[in-house]
Amino acid sequence: MTPSIHFTLSFSEPQAHYVEVQMHIKSFASLDYLDLKMPVWAPGSYLIREYPKNVERFSASSTDGKELKAYKTSKNTWRVEHKKSDIIITYAVYAFENSVRTSHIDYSHAFLSPVGVFMYVHDHLHLPCLVTVNLPSHWSKISTGLEPEDNLNSYSAANFDILYDSPLEIGNQDSWTFEVEGVPHEFAMVGFADYDREQLTADVTKIVAEENRIWGSNPNQHYTFVTHNYQSAHGGLEHLNSTILAASRYTYSQPSTYKGYLSLVAHEYFHLWNVKRLRPKALGPFDYEQENYTTGLWIMEGFTSYYDNLIIRRCGFYNEREYLQQLAIDFNTVYNRPGYELQSAAMSSFDTWIKQYRPDENSHNTSISYYNKGAMLAVAMDIKIIADTQGQYRLDDVLKAAYKQFYLIENRGFEEEELLQLAEKVTGVSLREIFQAAHRLEELDYNTYFNRVGYQLIDQNANQNHTTLGVKVVFSDGKSIIKQVDRNSGAWVGGLNVEDELIAINGHRIDPLGKALDYILTRAKDGDILHVLIARDGIINSLDITARLSDKKAFSIEAISNEDPKVSALGDIWLSKN
Repeated sequence: MTPSIHFTLSFSEPQAHYVEVQMHIKSFASLDYLDLKMPVWAPGSYLIREYPKNVERFSASSTDGKELKAYKTSKNTWRVEHKKSDIIITYAVYAFENSVRTSHIDYSHAFLSPVGVFMYVHDHLHLPCLVTVNLPSHWSKISTGLEPEDNLNSYSAANFDILYDSPLEIGNQDSWTFEVEGVPHEFAMVGFADYDREQLTADVTKIVAEENRIWGSNPNQHYTFVTHNYQSAHGGLEHLNSTILAASRYTYSQPSTYKGYLSLVAHEYFHLWNVKRLRPKALGPFDYEQENYTTGLWIMEGFTSYYDNLIIRRCGFYNEREYLQQLAIDFNTVYNRPGYELQSAAMSSFDTWIKQYRPDENSHNTSISYYNKGAMLAVAMDIKIIADTQGQYRLDDVLKAAYKQFYLIENRGFEEEELLQLAEKVTGVSLREIFQAAHRLEELDYNTYFNRVGYQLIDQNANQNHTTLGVKVVFSDGKSIIKQVDRNSGAWVGGLNVEDELIAINGHRIDPLGKALDYILTRAKDGDILHVLIARDGIINSLDITARLSDKKAFSIEAISNEDPKVSALGDIWLSKN
């Protein structure tokens, strides 16, 4: 018989945040021992999260109830000595971390991130598996991308890669189903929120239809959206045929925040193609025990970040002004971090394992996000293709062709050079300068791109003479606490530290509303020496800090007046005005 795995999930103590797991390993060849492993990270969230830390009460037995010797050999490996073909593993997982990438269980529901719940047999990720859920009496629903079986509350996966890409939401979520171009989509809302089912269905249908148009076909047999509604939250994680979203429960009542939520939906759904199927070679098959390095996240996340708001524009949710404001945020985010002079988009991708998800007080000085920088490179690429081909092609055509070639035909990951060559072949446009820019610190002149479609990137702060200390201050409990110090600012050179309490400057007591600080900085000139009184670890200190002109940017993207009609027509294509 073919070996297989049958998991059974039970919830005897959901209020204490536990799921009990039984793992029935069937028809396995007789060996001296089996090594059971749990992943240490979740695909799509590039950080070693050490999921095995939440495992307890591990035991092993034969099917006749005889206890088997079991012990750990590494942080995520349990060894079971046996001579039988069938064995039963039991363990419990503690789950009480609210995020889209970690499991959370309480009396009201269970959200299970599968990488932190299900173990696999070493070197046997290919085995099929079945998951059966024993629902507590007060829960009634299961939402997942797994395939439902005839058995009550049972779901199957052809292998562990599919299982690990299929989270489960279990509880009493408000869920409904609608079809988009023949594909059923489930929408599940967890937690109280004031949303309109009909409006959500209509709006998400538009988004799905537009993304289907971009990519040419939809790979799903069915798809599941799960949204966790909190007091304050925003984020998402893509999966093979589902996504987990986090939103504020108040998101749906305000047009601006609701459009932001729709952009999040567009972003995660776009990942169906871009990263889950069209992907760099390093991103699958996965090694679940250690980092999987790639320099290509500026393409996978950056391009997706460019398209999420563009799709919302194409669907008519954003007007032109709103869309350009959203796009300008990427430029402001990158150029207001001194780290853009130290880290390229490609290196940001490679270092995501140690930087992106582990920010500290100095991160803005040393790094950027491949999300924002990748979006900037994507808009340059899209505009260049549109302008060079007089609107015949755009970035959509590159993605569609790449998806067809690398996934539908060859079913493999790509090398970055291969993607560049395919893009140039499809469009007939030289794009090497943009791909190279992803690996360099030198910046593209983005206005050479924007101008070609009748727009310009303008720094509204360019002629402003604002002086600054170069710090970010948070006012808390009547104290003014420094939380960031900008590289090469007056504060940086003069020795102000994060966690210093600002007490006074030039004899003016710093108040919790920041009025004194504003007063001093609006009157200071570039090069003025400011006498700063601080408390550092309970010790009073005085420092002389040089006021300097602020280099903070405030970019906007605006139409160029009196432009050539042909150029304006290209701008209309870019912004989907036609």
